[in-house]
Amino acid sequence: MTKDLAAVSPIPQQDPPQEPKKPHVDNGKPIDDTPEELSEEDLQMKNELELCVQRLKEPNDALYRASLESLRTIIRTSTSSMTSVPKPLKFLRPHYPALKAVYETWPESGDKAFLADVLSVLGMTYSEDGKRESLKFRMLGTSEAAGDWGHEYVRHLAAEIGEEYNARITAEPPVATDDIVALALQITPFFLQHNAEADAVDLLLELEAIDQIVPHVDENTFARVGLYMVSCVPYLPYPEDETVLRAAHAIYRQVKRLPEALIMAMRLDDKALIQQDYDACEDPIQKKQLAFMLARQTVSVEAQDETEQEILANGKLSESFLALGAELGIMDPKTPEDIYKTHLETRGTMADSARLNLASTMVNAFVNAGFGKDTLMLVDDSKWIYKNKDHAMLAATASLGMLQLWDVETGLTQIDKYLYSNEEYVKAGAVLAIGMVTANVKNESDPAMALLSEHLTEGPLSVRLAAITGLGMAYAGSGRQEIADMLTPLLEDGGEVSCTAALALGMIMVGTCDGDLSSTILTLLMESPAVHAKSRFMGLGLALLYLGKQEACEATLETLKAIEAPISKSFQVLLEIAAYAGTGNVLKVQAMTRLCSDHLKENDEWQAYTVLGIALIAMGEDIGNEMALRTFNHFMHYGEPVVRKAVPLGIALLCASNPQVHVLDILSKYSHDHDQDVAVNAIFAMGLVGAGTNNARLAQMLRQLASYYAKDPNCLFMVRIAQGLIHLGKGTMTINPYHTNRTLMSRVGVAGLLTVLVAMTDAKHLVLGKSHWLLYHLVSAMYPRFLITLDENLKTKSVSVRVGQAVDVVGQAGRPKTITGFQTHNTPVLMAYGERAELATDEYVPLAPVIEGLVIVKKNPELMETDKE
Repeated sequence: MTKDLAAVSPIPQQDPPQEPKKPHVDNGKPIDDTPEELSEEDLQMKNELELCVQRLKEPNDALYRASLESLRTIIRTSTSSMTSVPKPLKFLRPHYPALKAVYETWPESGDKAFLADVLSVLGMTYSEDGKRESLKFRMLGTSEAAGDWGHEYVRHLAAEIGEEYNARITAEPPVATDDIVALALQITPFFLQHNAEADAVDLLLELEAIDQIVPHVDENTFARVGLYMVSCVPYLPYPEDETVLRAAHAIYRQVKRLPEALIMAMRLDDKALIQQDYDACEDPIQKKQLAFMLARQTVSVEAQDETEQEILANGKLSESFLALGAELGIMDPKTPEDIYKTHLETRGTMADSARLNLASTMVNAFVNAGFGKDTLMLVDDSKWIYKNKDHAMLAATASLGMLQLWDVETGLTQIDKYLYSNEEYVKAGAVLAIGMVTANVKNESDPAMALLSEHLTEGPLSVRLAAITGLGMAYAGSGRQEIADMLTPLLEDGGEVSCTAALALGMIMVGTCDGDLSSTILTLLMESPAVHAKSRFMGLGLALLYLGKQEACEATLETLKAIEAPISKSFQVLLEIAAYAGTGNVLKVQAMTRLCSDHLKENDEWQAYTVLGIALIAMGEDIGNEMALRTFNHFMHYGEPVVRKAVPLGIALLCASNPQVHVLDILSKYSHDHDQDVAVNAIFAMGLVGAGTNNARLAQMLRQLASYYAKDPNCLFMVRIAQGLIHLGKGTMTINPYHTNRTLMSRVGVAGLLTVLVAMTDAKHLVLGKSHWLLYHLVSAMYPRFLITLDENLKTKSVSVRVGQAVDVVGQAGRPKTITGFQTHNTPVLMAYGERAELATDEYVPLAPVIEGLVIVKKNPELMETDKE
């Protein structure tokens, strides 16, 4: 059927015809010949156009050029609105077949090419579907700029180029596409100059030539082009997503916007590119800002300047965090009772017991994390450790690392006295505390390696495991080969040591695709496929090596499929979900959903990981997030018990530190489930969803649960842990792995979260058993949710900022507002999930593209020049 624009968008008529007539048909196409009263001006235009057409039909070629010039002038000067077809095109429409016939009869000449241009424009209103006549005649026409015929024509041409490209590459055999790609590159500058950046990007994405947009982008268009390109990435398959990120990186480098380019390099996780961007920065203050951005993502680069090295090592993190605490007036330590508020619970809970003491230890650690002050452990003559028994003493001593988080020097002094204890569990706890206190913070003297290496091979099992885990936490994401070399021999020790070492190696070498480590773990699996509670951590360690690396895991995955061990399936699922973490890959989500729907009677532990996988893959973008929550709802109705118990954990991963009301209602319902595994995991999920938010509604729900489960030690223990998590860092921290306006995913943060969630898939034997210290892996994901502005000397500088809900402005015209419902504060301020900040005045300019974390601001030079005038 014809794209009859005249019929779809009729020209407003003066008087409607009295009697509608049946339309004539020409070659099977209806022609609207309804008489219309034309104004004198329109009638004159119609007559002129018909005269030109008549002359083109005549054999006298002397009149051709003048007639074509006249047609071109009339078409180009006609005005049109968005709701109507330009009148010249409407009047010429009936003559289109005749003009095509005329074209066929003319010999090759400049006039014939000129006529092809006119026919290309007329083809917009007349050509049949699939014929692509606008494009056909454009290719036959003159080399005149397509933009001269107007914006609508260029858009129509772009649509036909896309159709033609798809037709050619799917043809048998495929047809060359160089000519249409060249035409697309001719019209790209027109789109960019006329505020249609999205059209230009869409066209080149369709032609798989997005990298060729780079030379056409300039200072005026880079911001909108870059924003649109980056927002397309979650919807593109591998490796197209990487191609787009590299093109965006090239654009930012071209216009000398190094902070934006560095973000692209970090998204690509390309170490060489990151180093290049860092080295390319010549402004020493700007370079320090880049160092802050790299430190947030725990990326190591080589720096010559001492200050930069300290920033990259997160050396200023503790100092900045404590300054925030002092500013907010929350330096006084809180007790577990301040969190529980047992006087508000309707039923009294069980009397003091070992399990509740352990809960208090952990709550105390979570609530006072990073503040270096508490009422249980860091007080003179502390006897709290000895109020616990056996493995609970390990958790108590290790909590010192959480309390002194990021403050390496003070922390090591506090921990040191416990390192020489004769009590096995106290010593193990001190060893683990060293790993925690140095998490995400690097130190020149490498205290963690120096102090922990001696405990790797000798001493009681608990001390060895603590030392291995501590090294994993301390050097997570560092990729340090010498640490990996120390731990690799331990893989052959068997049992818990092998599994813990594999996990620690996965944390240290996260996302490196280390082939030697993969081979070692696979060999171990083939030789001794024994299954025990901690075997899952060996699979997780292998999976973390490929975190976010997508198809790079294929070879390892095929090897796992060939291994006939009962635990091989679990390893396969963990590997695949980690490789596609945060990509939003719909096909992988569907594959995981299919695996969840199998009703197995045994060896079904891996199905729990598929649920985590759906959340892990979908958490990168909002639509996938929404769909995953709906899928989880179906699992709770129809899934097997192993699937149902993992659903709350999946929800926790999707909404970490983001307590949405509907999610809280869902988890509240699951926390009363008849299956205790589901209830325990739902309670823990409530803690993760509200982590570090001080959410009052959630705190109230947990107090009610404490009364409800007063006689159930396992559920009550988990309620206490959740209460501690909600007040994480007294409400100043987040465990969400996404940062920098939710564009970057912290691989170290995801590794920490995933370790805890995988442990919770068998909570009964691990977290509720003797391995409760696995919860301390959350330190890898913990980070202050502050915004602190610094001056050029890196001293705290209070400036006025607006903080509000982030608004998606991709593709919007003009300069739309990027935040809504904002409030104005003076820095430092706390930022909630989904919030964005902007400076309230023009007095200062930020050196970071995203105002989040530690941001250097300097006086606005333009404003200073105005003041001088």
